[in-house]
Amino acid sequence: MSNISSSAQNRGPKPLVVICALFFIFGFVTWANGTLIPFFKLSFGLSDIQAFLVTFASYMAYFFLALPSSWILKKVGFKNGIILGLVVLALGSLIFIPAAQSRTFGLFLTGIFVQGAALALLQTASNPYLTIIGPIESAAKRISIAGICNKFAGIIVPFIMGTLFLKNASAIEKKIEVATGLAKEQLLNDVLGRVNMPYIVLAILFSLFALLIKFTDLPEVHVEEDVVAEDGGGVVKHKSIFQFPHLFLGAFCIFVYVAAEVMAGDIIGVYGKALGISADVSKYFTSLTLGGMLLGYIIGIIAIPKYISQQFALRICAILGLIFTLIAYLTSGYVSIIFIALLGLANSLMWPAIFPLGISHLGKFTKTGSAIMVMGIAGGAIWPLLYAFIKDELGLDFQLAYFVTVLPCYLYILYFAVKGHKVGLNIK
Repeated sequence: MSNISSSAQNRGPKPLVVICALFFIFGFVTWANGTLIPFFKLSFGLSDIQAFLVTFASYMAYFFLALPSSWILKKVGFKNGIILGLVVLALGSLIFIPAAQSRTFGLFLTGIFVQGAALALLQTASNPYLTIIGPIESAAKRISIAGICNKFAGIIVPFIMGTLFLKNASAIEKKIEVATGLAKEQLLNDVLGRVNMPYIVLAILFSLFALLIKFTDLPEVHVEEDVVAEDGGGVVKHKSIFQFPHLFLGAFCIFVYVAAEVMAGDIIGVYGKALGISADVSKYFTSLTLGGMLLGYIIGIIAIPKYISQQFALRICAILGLIFTLIAYLTSGYVSIIFIALLGLANSLMWPAIFPLGISHLGKFTKTGSAIMVMGIAGGAIWPLLYAFIKDELGLDFQLAYFVTVLPCYLYILYFAVKGHKVGLNIK
């Protein structure tokens, strides 16, 4: 890939520890949205399409803010960019307070979008940082280590936020249906008031972590100024990022991967409810999916690159995704839920493999390339709405709608794993 400043690689584990902590924050904030979907359906009486605007607001922020984030990082550096991202993340959390007091769904979406904007900046900084602080061949291992922190946060979110937001959800849903007038207003106010303390605490924690990083010796990483790629024994210098087709194929691979991940994680609760499983049980299903991802990350840390390459791991994961999606469609009840959850295992090594493959050989374009890759996270915004539209507006059975929206994602990921990551690089 690129030449990297030796100081960044010789600082020991400190950079990895800081980034792992950031990945924990990414996971907590992102997967909290999975709990907010049924919570807002309960509080505002939303349809599936309306409730999925939660994921839309969060993930579309990546599309609009990723490239500006790249510009910010070029101006202020990785460390200051991370500090700024944490401060904005705290501000987005505080927007939840007036949103709850005014019972305004649009203001909640604004807070979620601001959080997404902060995460776009943090992700644009953190992912290339993990990739280039060591050998590119072991980047998937480092991202897997950080991914364990990310998914562990996601596993505990339903138990923390689910307990706080969705306690006695079935009973409250019935009370709201029969309540009228002031009694209903008071009930809705009490339910929405549950967000106040958790998001105040999160805002404080994000601010304290930003202060900690301010006084932490976190090295900058500098990539080479000239982009050099192998080409039949010679070298080719690139002057434009558009000369790297594998980057854009990789960004679209991130798009469909995140789409598949959100469908397996955030949507599994809605899927379970459609199977007739109560909200008091289905609110924990996201933890099953993330448990599968956690297992996959552990396998990745052990196996990559010692036993298998990150490209081969991506092929295996794509094939598992195809198989598990088919079985989930052909079964019902808890068996179907189990195979939706097992998609977490299939998805686990995709981001760790796709991201370094997409930004490989970019040299001085690494930050911009990283931003383009991060833009692909918008897949998580589009796919739940597409699923809801196919299910509700076109009238397809919810399992068939799930099948036709998720299967193409894994087909494209398999293409990228086999051929797409090599396009334009002249490598075997």
